[in-house]
Amino acid sequence: MSNKLAWGIISTGGIAHTFVKGLAQTDTGYALAVGSRNQDSADAFADEFGIERRYASYDALLSDPDIQAVYIATPHPMHAEWAVKAAQHGKHILLEKPATVNYPETMAILEAVKANNVFFMEAFMYRCHPQTAKIVELIREGAIGKVRSINATFSFQAEYEPERRWLNPALGGGGILDIGCYCMSMARLIAGTAMGKTFADPLSIKAFGHVGELGCDEYTSAVMLFDDNIISTISSGIQLNQESAVRIFGSEGNIYIPEPWWCGSAAGECKITLTKYSDPEPQIITMDSGKSMFGMEADEVAKSLSEGKLYSDKNSPEDTLSNMKALDRWRIEIGMIYEQEKPHAFYPAILNRPLAVKPDIKMTYGSVEGLEKKVSRLGMGVMLDGAEIVLPHMSIMFDSFFEAGGNAFDTAHIYGQADTILGQWMANRGVRKDTVVIGKGAHTPNCNPASLTTQLFETLDNMQTDYIDMYFMHRDNEDIPAGEFIDVLNEHRAAGRIRAFGGSNWSLKRVEEANEYAKSKGLAGFSAVSNNFSLAEMMNPVWDGCIRASDPESMAWFTKTQLPLFAWSSQSRGFFTRATPEDRSEESLVHCWYSDDNFRRLERATELAAKKGVEPINIAVAYVLCQPFPTIALIGPRSLTEWNSSVKALGVELTPEELKWLNLEI
Repeated sequence: MSNKLAWGIISTGGIAHTFVKGLAQTDTGYALAVGSRNQDSADAFADEFGIERRYASYDALLSDPDIQAVYIATPHPMHAEWAVKAAQHGKHILLEKPATVNYPETMAILEAVKANNVFFMEAFMYRCHPQTAKIVELIREGAIGKVRSINATFSFQAEYEPERRWLNPALGGGGILDIGCYCMSMARLIAGTAMGKTFADPLSIKAFGHVGELGCDEYTSAVMLFDDNIISTISSGIQLNQESAVRIFGSEGNIYIPEPWWCGSAAGECKITLTKYSDPEPQIITMDSGKSMFGMEADEVAKSLSEGKLYSDKNSPEDTLSNMKALDRWRIEIGMIYEQEKPHAFYPAILNRPLAVKPDIKMTYGSVEGLEKKVSRLGMGVMLDGAEIVLPHMSIMFDSFFEAGGNAFDTAHIYGQADTILGQWMANRGVRKDTVVIGKGAHTPNCNPASLTTQLFETLDNMQTDYIDMYFMHRDNEDIPAGEFIDVLNEHRAAGRIRAFGGSNWSLKRVEEANEYAKSKGLAGFSAVSNNFSLAEMMNPVWDGCIRASDPESMAWFTKTQLPLFAWSSQSRGFFTRATPEDRSEESLVHCWYSDDNFRRLERATELAAKKGVEPINIAVAYVLCQPFPTIALIGPRSLTEWNSSVKALGVELTPEELKWLNLEI
């Protein structure tokens, strides 16, 4: 026993029974413990399988120091919570498919896995079977020439029982998540293999389907386009009997897999039919694994760990994350969004507990005249870029930011749904009093006092709040005297709708005009400015009417006045993470940031990052934060990986000489 992997089984449902039966056939591991939500269930399961330890809660199981790996078999919506907790307890993880209900939750798991240095694999048992390995081998060796089309179906007629998981939206019901995930996984595996990779992501997904009266997809098909002009049709159904098979068509032949998912059931014979157009007779390839597919999963975990790997070559974490993103897109195509994912829903924190700032935070804070709250010097942008299912994605991002000490959230009326999502998150978490909301309005062409007022009221309503902490006019309109804007902003300030205000993309001359008017009338003036400021100089505006503050004259002005600068695009929109002189594929990046001087700055940032043991992007953010005038670096990470990379900048100190050197002044 001492040489075997000690498993803990989380949940006691049917799939957990099947896994433990398979585990008993292996020589690599054994079930040491089982956890359930009550003692009777844990005892019954343990007695059935002769399991030594039984726990009345999942938390208790995870606290057992002798458990090395866990198999998580809870309903889909509970996967994220218990996988993250398992990672935090240092347990290796085999997580039943689908990994989670949506991409954002899978993203959260994989960041926890990375942070805690544990193994992770999504339990697609077919990926661990020799049949799948043979399919991959045939594609790689060109047995059917160039792959042109992939058809994959998993479908059956389930009993119409609303409380069971298949038709219960509260349990992540529907065919896409439960069985369509197999079809998506297989199509991406085959397309990737055909391209010489481990998986591929679809360039485009078009789908149709039927969402039943209970709110779950009952049957649906999707058509996908991959690189190399590979197309795929995938279908799933829980209220429709179809042939659950895979067919792969190539330029020189085709492959038919009649049992792609169960591979001959528990330990039986399975067959692949290979037809070459040049041969008169098809070739039947037969395999007999002799072992449960679930045992093969357990063996794969043990094998990977024995090789010092925290992932499986058969189904990597990156593959899992990309599969979930594609499943989200499929669901969105047919309008299959769960109630808890909708913009006005209560979406809980992953760990189902109140948010709390971590005790070891490195966040620093600044002051702004008119605000009682200190403002985190990293501000989270709320443009919703990259979010498919928005409330879960942004909630997970905001939770991580908040627990790292971040309290400044940068949104705007023109961002559309952003105000609504931020407001719902604050309501869900009960943190409005702890956040600094940076709101913006009066964007061109509606840049005038009347539109400012209309948009402010809409923002307050959308955000479910009665005030904005820091309000910026999003653009300037030089046809209107600055004093008219000062007057209306002071009206809203006096009414308590805003606490402080300023101008975004205002020239410093106009800022001076506004503040001189305010002073002459005994009114409040601009407390801050929000223009672009970054190590890479913005060569052309990101959007019309944008103004940068990285020129010597502006930097001298801010140093003299000490007016806080809320620097948008402080990371140059990815220039320091993905720009190369040769790659001109991203048009906006090239248009705004590509120049010889900026690539010299990138070279120097890379050199200095190596000396300080950080990434170039951290140097870029530190450049903003270490100026001789107060700054708030507004950033727009689109994933937890990007956020966790950005936050490292808080530990980087740059000297005045390093600032000048980075900016090519010396």
